[in-house]
Amino acid sequence: MGLFRFLSRTRGRGRLHWTDVLSYAYLFIGLLMMFGPVVWLVMSSLKTEASIGQFPPTFLPYAQRVVQVPGHEKPLPVFDVKQPDGSVKTLAQVRRVGLTATMVDPDAPGKTLRVGIDDRSPVNQLSFAWCNYTDIFGKFTFGTYLWNSVFITVVATVLTLLLNSMAAFALSKYRFKGSRAVFLLIIATLMVPPTIILVPVFLVIDQVGLLNDLWGVILPAVASPTGVFLLRQYMLTIPDELIEAARMDHASEWRIYWRIMLPLSAPALAVLAIFSVMWRWNDFLLPLIVLSKSDVFTLQLALNSFQGELNTQWHYLLAMTVITLVPVTAAFAFLQRYIAAGIASAGVK
Repeated sequence: MGLFRFLSRTRGRGRLHWTDVLSYAYLFIGLLMMFGPVVWLVMSSLKTEASIGQFPPTFLPYAQRVVQVPGHEKPLPVFDVKQPDGSVKTLAQVRRVGLTATMVDPDAPGKTLRVGIDDRSPVNQLSFAWCNYTDIFGKFTFGTYLWNSVFITVVATVLTLLLNSMAAFALSKYRFKGSRAVFLLIIATLMVPPTIILVPVFLVIDQVGLLNDLWGVILPAVASPTGVFLLRQYMLTIPDELIEAARMDHASEWRIYWRIMLPLSAPALAVLAIFSVMWRWNDFLLPLIVLSKSDVFTLQLALNSFQGELNTQWHYLLAMTVITLVPVTAAFAFLQRYIAAGIASAGVK
């Protein structure tokens, strides 16, 4: 109730002010532009292969109604056929040749009629094709692709948080000659496009024998200059007195890092974790050059491989795309409360 009262507040007393109308219109358009394509994707993933190809397209998953007619092995599609007298009759289509369709009355299957395809319209009904999601686990090695993506994302995220937080701790709390130059050098790497170093990265991975290995995708991306910058800026806001007090209590540098710096840097770590999950989960270019065997494909490579040159099973492809959105959405929903605090605090100094 409190949330509804907050969302329905108006500037005018008891009525909508013109600024309220503009605000709600702007928010509605933004909401529609952001979530409209996602909702359309989810609804399209519940359509059958035939209904996806229908024109004009429909938002809800409608499928053409079929009926079992005596004398025919398979169910026949149902159409509303316009009669010469102007009436409409429901008939089942036996076959179609060119511009003429052979129809049969389900109530009188012994007699067939020939009608023009322009005189009939399909009879649709709301039908959710849940089999799109269940069939992909039986027809494809979808579980393998899912496990590969989850393994790469989880391991790479853990290593990214660990290595970047170590570097940020050293650059923010240790005073040594050349620390600023090292930090500027790390920041300078942000200006280098990833495609520029793609060939050297591939050669290094090949030399160490990590081609067609999931570790060949994980290791090259664990050191992130964005993560070092974000965590260093946040750790600068942590008082140095806490570290000095821990050292007076004979705490080791590793214990200071593990027991003090990491817990206090939780908001920034959560932001970096979200970024890392999105980077690793949606990464396509690096797995494309490292992985060539189908048994080590990630979900992104699997989605690309299912787009055939002549035939694409769009109903399965859309269902797999929806499944790929779930982990990133779950990670964002779980860690989103840290985003604003982490990003705002990282720019304090």
